[in-house]
Amino acid sequence: MQSQIIVFLPLVICSFNQQTEMQLPINSSFLALTEIGEFGIMRKARPNIPAHHHTGIDIKRPSKNYFNEPIFPMANGEIISKRTDGPYAQLIIFHDLASGPIWTLYEHIAEIEVEIGQFVSTDQPIARFFNREELDQHGWQFDHFHFEILKRPPINIRPSDALSDRHFRSYTLECFDEEMLMEKFYDPMGFLTSKL
Repeated sequence: MQSQIIVFLPLVICSFNQQTEMQLPINSSFLALTEIGEFGIMRKARPNIPAHHHTGIDIKRPSKNYFNEPIFPMANGEIISKRTDGPYAQLIIFHDLASGPIWTLYEHIAEIEVEIGQFVSTDQPIARFFNREELDQHGWQFDHFHFEILKRPPINIRPSDALSDRHFRSYTLECFDEEMLMEKFYDPMGFLTSKL
């Protein structure tokens, strides 16, 4: 039997100030994480990927909707990077909160509905979970999405011809010790719990 972590957080949108709202990035009042989806756990080395701390959380699909289960921005913000390469498709959003700037990353997502420079609000879907056909193609280990909250700006990169909208990357595979992890990332569960 697989274990899972479920944390109940209020679905009510909470205001930081008059311009900024925050909510869970899924249609649910709780987050269920994958078996190895907790923040900060040490991930084993894999071919071409060194061992590293997990820099976000892996959020499980909140329902049995395998067609169009939406993903939302955690807070109002601007799309600054978009990657559209199969199972590693990703969005990075800049949020100028009253408490200071943060960046959120959403990875292993499909049908991205936003463009670079677009301002998005919490009630607007930005993408969706993979459907059954995509999971059959890419692997069912992607039946979740990876979510990060960065304290520091992501790394600016030069877009390639194949990924012309990918302007930034995270420190996802570069957190080899806990000090670096905590310097660059918030624990999303702690962050959301304290804000919602």
